[in-house]
Amino acid sequence: MTGSGPVSDGPAVGLAPPRLAVIIPALDEAEVLPALLADLKRQQGLTLEVIVGDGGSTDGTREVVQAAGARFVAARRGRGAQMNAAATTAGGELLLFLHADSRLPDPQLLADAVAALGRAAAANPRVAGHFRLRFLRRAAGGDLVYRYLEAKTALNRVNTTNGDQGMLLSREFFRELGGFDEGLPFLEDQRLAERIRRRGAWITLPGELWTSARRFETEGLHRRYLLMGIMMGMHSIGMEAFFDRAPGVYRAQRETGRLRLSPFFALLWSMLRRDWGWAGTVRVFYRLGRYIRQNAWQPFFFGDVWLQPIRGADRFPLLALHDRFIAPILACRPVDAVVGLGCFVWYMGVLSLWFRLTETSIFSLLRKDRK
Repeated sequence: MTGSGPVSDGPAVGLAPPRLAVIIPALDEAEVLPALLADLKRQQGLTLEVIVGDGGSTDGTREVVQAAGARFVAARRGRGAQMNAAATTAGGELLLFLHADSRLPDPQLLADAVAALGRAAAANPRVAGHFRLRFLRRAAGGDLVYRYLEAKTALNRVNTTNGDQGMLLSREFFRELGGFDEGLPFLEDQRLAERIRRRGAWITLPGELWTSARRFETEGLHRRYLLMGIMMGMHSIGMEAFFDRAPGVYRAQRETGRLRLSPFFALLWSMLRRDWGWAGTVRVFYRLGRYIRQNAWQPFFFGDVWLQPIRGADRFPLLALHDRFIAPILACRPVDAVVGLGCFVWYMGVLSLWFRLTETSIFSLLRKDRK
């Protein structure tokens, strides 16, 4: 698949356009892939090599890929394994990892992104780029939360970069990083993102990448976001046993439905009683307190996003207040202990009880009757 056309700050006249390998993990994505593949065909100013790493689709994904002239690579199920397998077949020096439900609204988007990465790489070859997101929604509601999530994708802070935003980097840097972690069928993007942050640097690429809000809309916006918070908390403190015992924590899109959180809280209670014990629980929630304290900037940023209609976009005085004054005050062990205690009370007390009550059959039936 190739594109052509002028690119600002691109290659000089007479030089071949840059070659970019676009790698897409897929599992039964025949419904959404045609739109992305069509967007890729419209890209101008560079040569594209489109590779789909498939995890065992049964819905015609292979036929969709081959009809579009892209390469189909069969791989073991799991996004990390699928993208690694596809990346090994890439011939270009640059790799862009995209999700199947991404959309590229601008035909110059990728050429401009490659040019921006090239400028940044001149100063630091260990650099990667991601796009700012715009969610494509079918249902109304949750406008403020979506605005917050979209605004957060423009930042380059810890745990704010994931695969939905696209990941653009050189093949050499990708190899140096060791590729995606295949230990879990999820979180492979956050793990690679943080390795990039430790060894190199992130930049926000020009333009916007559109992505489907289908998982939020299917599972419930607030429920999915809350579970993502639990997942990132468990991951940040190295509690891999949680994921080993919660295989449904991140289902394939075809398997999703209304998300029930009570089983995950039940699992945490079980681990607390049987695995951690009293002393272990104190250590776990102390470390979670430190993780939450390190992310204390997010409520301040949320306030800035909430006030954007009044103050205007791209103004973040509350975030600046946190970074300059609040963060240094909070950076101490007693604060981690207090935040950890609050985390325990909120999650294991309030939220655990709430979802256990509201998701029992009798309460579900009452809600259905009211509807």
